[in-house]
Amino acid sequence: MPDDAFRIPGARGPSAVRPPQAPPPSPYATAHDPYPRPPHAQRGPLDAPPPHDPAPGTPPSPFPPPPAAQPPDRMRVVVADDNPVVRAGLGVLLSGRPDIEVVAEASDGRQAYDLTVAHRPDVVLLDVRMPGVDGISALPHLVGIAPVLMLTYSRETEIVQEALRLGAGGYLVHGEFTADQLVQAVRDTKDGRAHFTPTAANALLAHMRQGAPSGRSPLPEGLGTALTTGVLSPAPRAAGTGETPVGAPRQPRNSEGLSQLQPFVGQSSVTGTPAVPGPNRQQYKLSSREVEIMELIASGMSNQQIAATCFISEKTVKNHINRIFTKLHSGSRSEAIARWLGTAPPLGSGPQGGR
Repeated sequence: MPDDAFRIPGARGPSAVRPPQAPPPSPYATAHDPYPRPPHAQRGPLDAPPPHDPAPGTPPSPFPPPPAAQPPDRMRVVVADDNPVVRAGLGVLLSGRPDIEVVAEASDGRQAYDLTVAHRPDVVLLDVRMPGVDGISALPHLVGIAPVLMLTYSRETEIVQEALRLGAGGYLVHGEFTADQLVQAVRDTKDGRAHFTPTAANALLAHMRQGAPSGRSPLPEGLGTALTTGVLSPAPRAAGTGETPVGAPRQPRNSEGLSQLQPFVGQSSVTGTPAVPGPNRQQYKLSSREVEIMELIASGMSNQQIAATCFISEKTVKNHINRIFTKLHSGSRSEAIARWLGTAPPLGSGPQGGR
């Protein structure tokens, strides 16, 4: 007997079995679904009706509907680095986060100051070695506008200590952090929490162990000397455009004692004492990429670390190093570093080492 059939009580024979009856058609039936659930049964018995689905017969509310929830404001960041590849990479990395937006990119300290004044960001990412106005020179003028996080290849102890003394909110050295660590450092810098990569932390620890010295050590390459005493003033704007005219002079505001940009004049912007001149690197005629790689070599990075930092292959790094050694007349890493830092004897004063 079929499972859905049943026997009529008191009846015998085939007529005792009543065939199954089809349920009556639903008033909500369609051609594709003859037995749909009615609209009031679409939700479970424990499900509350949505806010926009009032009960039948409910009078309209006398109160206006609440405003739509606004997305949280995105953190605004200015990136200052003379390397366009680094700027582009940071822009993609940071702007890809839902709470961060890179609002401007600068290639030197002067432009970083102008853009920071214009955009009033939450955080400024600042490189150290940049043409014109370096990061150390611009730093004391930027920290009064926005928190500054140093993001650089420069790992010298003197530079780290000077950056922190001038008000940097953290110090990260390329190659010593992950993408997620950088994003978290940017967020924490806005909230006043400092971040340091191992090199910067070691420099800070060394400074604490030494105690407060009577005088600061000179910075390499005359860093921090790009400006005379005073503070930066915003660059003049072209009438009606809001843009800085190309080639327009940067005039000081005499009434406020502001200074205009000066090239390196061998004078410290803080102490007024003569700065130690750096080595003459123009004589080697290195390309901008070769300069970048030579800086990383001098900082102690391996070929693998340099390749990861510059987003190139190790083979390309080796090709660059071979050309650098040729231009520096060096046969080894240590000799190239010595010439780059100006500690090697002048060319021609001694026998040339083998390659």
